[in-house]
Parts: sequence; structure tokens; C-alpha cells
Amino acid sequence: MTIHGLHHFTLRCDAEDLEGLRAFYSQALGLEPGPRPTLRFGGYWLYAAGQPVVHLYASGRAASVEAVALDHVAFRASGLAPTRSRLAAAGIGFTEAPVPGWTLHQVFLRDPLGLKIELTFDLAEEGEQAG
Repeated sequence: MTIHGLHHFTLRCDAEDLEGLRAFYSQALGLEPGPRPTLRFGGYWLYAAGQPVVHLYASGRAASVEAVALDHVAFRASGLAPTRSRLAAAGIGFTEAPVPGWTLHQVFLRDPLGLKIELTFDLAEEGEQAG
């Protein structure tokens, strides 16, 4: 077996949280709802570049985000300046952290359930200087 990368992650949520999560991942990350098989519970598959990367599954929350060992989910991203503008315009709070000694720059935000999301930008690819 060879691992080639992360295919998707799934968030279980209560039915009343579903639309808010869909809106957040669409506004904050630019993900778009797309095809999803007929499943037992409602939900969305949210796509980036033709790949369903976030699955929302309205089957009820198992535990709070704080009660699990998962610290965060990271996406490789591009377009640091437009991302800052998009998040600010949507009123979504975020923090930033350069990775010391690397050309990577991280942007952190939280989804409506409290899950920490990291967006990782390569400043060399962005044409920016590392901080």
C-alpha cells in the first residue's frame, strides 16, 4: 500500500448545524456542494478542484471537538492575500503564523463546531517573502 494524500474528512453534526457548516465551508474556503450518494442521513459533499474533500453528515454529533484527540485539519492553499480578504469580508476570525525557517505560512480559523482549520500557503509559490 502507498498513501497518496488525504482524500476527505467527515464531520458528523446535528441536523440543525448542517446549513451553517455548509455556509461556513463555502464562504471561508470556497468549497462547493456537489454530487453525493443517497445515504441514510442528510448532508453535503463539499468539493475543491473536483474532489470532495469535506463530507458533512447530519447524524448527530458524537462528542464535542474538545473531547477528541484531533487538533486540526490542514489544507494546502494558494492565494494568501485574497484569502485574508475573503475571511475578513465574511467576518470570520483568523490568526496567522509563519513556520520558522521554512517558506510556509499558516492561517488558522475555526468552523462553527469549533474544529480548527489550518490553511498552509507556500510563500515561495505565492511570490512573497517568508516572515
